[in-house]
Amino acid sequence: MFAKAFRVKSNTAIKGSDRRKLRADVTAAFPTLGTDQASELVPGKEELNIVKLYAHRGDAVTVYVSGGNPVLFELEKNLYPTVYTLWSYPDLLPAFTTWPLVLEKLVGGADLMLPGIVVPPAGLPQVQKGDLCAIVLVGNRAPVAIGVAAMSTSEMLTSGLKGRGFSVLHTYEDHLWRSGDRSSPPFIAPLTLDPPDVSEEQNDMRRLTLEGKEEENGEDQQMCGEKTLPEASEDPGVGGLNPDPADSKTLQEQMDELLQQCFLHALKCRVKKTDLPLLTSTFLGSHVFSCCPEGRQLDIKKSSYKKLSKFLQQMQQEQIIQVKELSKGVESIVAVDWKHPRITSFVIPEPSPTSQTIQEGSREQPYHPPDIKPLYCVPASMSLLFQESGHKKGSILEGSEIRMIIINYAKKNDLVDADNKNLVHLDPILCDCILEKSEQHTVMKLPWDSLLTRCLEKLQPAYQVTFPGQEPIVKKGKICPIDITLAQRASNKKVTVVRNLEAYGLDPCTVAAILQQRCQASTTVTPAPGAKDSLQVQIQGNQVHHLGRLLLEEYQLPRKHIQGLEKAPKPGKKK
Repeated sequence: MFAKAFRVKSNTAIKGSDRRKLRADVTAAFPTLGTDQASELVPGKEELNIVKLYAHRGDAVTVYVSGGNPVLFELEKNLYPTVYTLWSYPDLLPAFTTWPLVLEKLVGGADLMLPGIVVPPAGLPQVQKGDLCAIVLVGNRAPVAIGVAAMSTSEMLTSGLKGRGFSVLHTYEDHLWRSGDRSSPPFIAPLTLDPPDVSEEQNDMRRLTLEGKEEENGEDQQMCGEKTLPEASEDPGVGGLNPDPADSKTLQEQMDELLQQCFLHALKCRVKKTDLPLLTSTFLGSHVFSCCPEGRQLDIKKSSYKKLSKFLQQMQQEQIIQVKELSKGVESIVAVDWKHPRITSFVIPEPSPTSQTIQEGSREQPYHPPDIKPLYCVPASMSLLFQESGHKKGSILEGSEIRMIIINYAKKNDLVDADNKNLVHLDPILCDCILEKSEQHTVMKLPWDSLLTRCLEKLQPAYQVTFPGQEPIVKKGKICPIDITLAQRASNKKVTVVRNLEAYGLDPCTVAAILQQRCQASTTVTPAPGAKDSLQVQIQGNQVHHLGRLLLEEYQLPRKHIQGLEKAPKPGKKK
């Protein structure tokens, strides 16, 4: 379902009543979850967003996002957990095992066929047709996909493990997973319990599978029959996705380390003495979040500090920084000890090869701004001038080509003034093409620069956009700049609206997710009014400063292609 990119319709914070209803729906859909676990999955106070989207086949899907990760999605009034949720609750659904090589096919949108199923020593889980199931890999119990059983367990065994086993809805590495923090599956050791009593039918089927199915053809069938489960877990070539359980730190401890790393990185590399005093909110949004490594997401609420102010107090006690309340209720960093041992000894982490990525196709590619070249289109009124050079109405030319065409035309027709080589006589064709009607009987000569300037002004605008690794795209008209505006809502609150991101190869949903984290403000992606197949991003508050840093410094877009940057709040002015 999410093998290809989806289109976001809206992204809004959940209401209190909807939050309670969702928690009740989760409890009803997954009765094995206890009350405490349901409350963890649907927290009472932490940020929880409802994202409404359309899958590439047109299915309307509602996704619930908590802590930056999609945790649940709803399709046709049925609730499904994501792989992020299943990594925390691996026993939530009955799990079927397959081989790592099969995962690539599932990510590409294929269903799981029964020959790809590995029968464990304890036998297959008992399920009915239509039951929701998890799919795990040999050697690791962390689910990598969810699907709906196409038949019951008994029917699977009766079929000799042939045919379609599961309709896959969502996988690790699909586009829904990519909308989160893109973390890898944890290592969850396979259960080593003694196999329970199983039916003779299952024992017979397990023996058949493990002895090999010589009568079956194809790689998947052989793969399922060549190794027993214990043998496969010892083979590093077919192990789980992340079999290294060395990192036994709790999530809170990991978040504490990440927060301190980003804090020290920001002070060492991004904050300058001239930036002080620096609002703590600006320090977090513009500097700390920017230093978060690719593939990880900084969430202060999941750290032991819970709040930025508490963390900064700790850093002040360590005499790294000094924080003061310069205006009522607003704290600023007023001093930094850049000679502090923790700053001087901090080693800047190596950047990830996929840092600053934009989702493109099935693989991540580093984002580079497109090469935008102005072009000119020959209108009917100037076709005679370009006819001699082999061009006609509608021809697209570069400025340098037009310059050479005009120069060659003037020389070929002996229009260059004999006494002053800087002047060009205007013949009837040049008069008709570049002069106004009132000038045609008064202007007989023009300097070269004026002639060329007037010619370019009379041509119709066009442009060429070239994205790295792609063929150039030529379009008529002028390229629309990224448009940043401020709007006032009924509640008298300001919102920042940005449009035309797609023209520059930027995904509005990706930009919205980054801004939501950096600005600590709600974002919404909606269709842009009056524009076909275009989306706009709306961020609560005046966030032009954050937008400017993202577009100019990180995405390296030229300033001339962005309008509205002057609307950023002035220093000291309330947003």
